[in-house]
Amino acid sequence: QPRAALLFHWKSLRRQVRMRGPVEIVTSEEADGYFYRRPRGSQIASSASKQSQVLPSRATLEQRVAALETSLGDAVVPRPPHWSGFRLLPQQIEFWKDGAFRLHDRMVFTPTGSGWSRQRLNP
Repeated sequence: QPRAALLFHWKSLRRQVRMRGPVEIVTSEEADGYFYRRPRGSQIASSASKQSQVLPSRATLEQRVAALETSLGDAVVPRPPHWSGFRLLPQQIEFWKDGAFRLHDRMVFTPTGSGWSRQRLNP
């Protein structure tokens, strides 16, 4: 299912925002644009990392980074084929504000043909 949900919770502010909807993979051009706006060190780290795979030691990663820096010299860091991004296309955005005795304030927005509709939800 190419769908996702995002939740941003600010405990100290007693607020949160939740978004749900389909996701799509960004184009290669968009991924390149973002990758090349990052600092060179971040580009190298992204290329050297085997993201989310088990890492035997921190030294292993540092050695891969050093080897890549040496092999590249001043050349442009190629964006790794696995490095891309996703875009959430929100079909629902909910704003939540904590309220006393669970009387929370909830507003949900959904896209319409010409904009967004807004509804208040029960807590």
